[in-house]
Amino acid sequence: MKDAKLNKLLNRRVIYLLGFLACAGLIAFALYLQHKLGEDPCALCIFQRVAVGAIGLVFIVAALHNPREIGNRIYASLGFVAVVIGGAIAGRHVWLQHLPKDQVPECGPGLNYLLETQPWMQVLSNVLKGSGECAEVGWTFMKLSIPEWTLICFVLLGIVAIFQFRNRRI
Repeated sequence: MKDAKLNKLLNRRVIYLLGFLACAGLIAFALYLQHKLGEDPCALCIFQRVAVGAIGLVFIVAALHNPREIGNRIYASLGFVAVVIGGAIAGRHVWLQHLPKDQVPECGPGLNYLLETQPWMQVLSNVLKGSGECAEVGWTFMKLSIPEWTLICFVLLGIVAIFQFRNRRI
């Protein structure tokens, strides 16, 4: 009886669904911070949201598909790739926030302007360089900024993806 409960808890579909719900919760909280608390996202924040959305999309498709072994490994790998990309962006954002004031890059044009005037790869390159607005720390919780919390969440989602990659239970 105890093994049946553990098997149900470790069911790949359930874990993917929980991962998706975590991603949906992160996006919902980001929207709450933006629309209710007035924390407008910088370009790096938006890219982090895209990465969280990509992870959530992979997780919900995997939960709905409920793949066998090889499919599960593909989904877990795709989720992990999105986690690494999002984690790298969040890490860059945290680094910018911890720069001394005299080393913070100057504020550049907004993301909408960049998207309208430059090729996509150039926009990506410019955004990842960061700007002064990305170095500002707004909302904090337990002395950690939004990008620091987001980086922690990427690490946790990465653990889920690794666990799913190795999860052989159906």
